[in-house]
Amino acid sequence: MITTTFKTDKVGIIASTLCMLHCIVTPSIFLVASYSEIFNESALYWWSSLDYIFLLVSSFAIYKSTKKTSKIGIKYAMWISWILLLTLLLNEKLQLFSLFESAIYFPAMSLVILHFRNLKNIQSETDSCCTT
Repeated sequence: MITTTFKTDKVGIIASTLCMLHCIVTPSIFLVASYSEIFNESALYWWSSLDYIFLLVSSFAIYKSTKKTSKIGIKYAMWISWILLLTLLLNEKLQLFSLFESAIYFPAMSLVILHFRNLKNIQSETDSCCTT
C-alpha cells in the first residue's frame, strides 16, 4: 500500500514537471513553427494535445496518492491545484478571459511540491512506525 503511494507520487512529480517543461517550451516551438515549413498542423496539434495527457496522468496520480495519504490538507491542496491547472488550461485553449501566460506554472509547481511533501510525510510515517 505504501509502495503504491510512493509510485503514484513519483508519477505525479514526473507528470507535473514534464507539464511545466511542456508549458515553457511550447511558445518557442510555436514561434519557430510560424517561421518554418518543417512543422505541419498535425505535429503542432499533437504537441498541444499533450496538455490533456498530462492532466489525465496527474489526475490518476493525485487520486491514488490522496487515497492513501493521512494528511487532509495535502488531499485538498492537490485537488485544488489540479482543478486550477485544468481551469487555466481550458481558459488558454478557449480564451475565455485574459490572464498572464505564466499563471499556469503556479498550480503545476504546487503539484510537484505537494507530491514531494506527501512522499516525505509517508516516509516519516513509515520510519516512525518501524522504529519502535
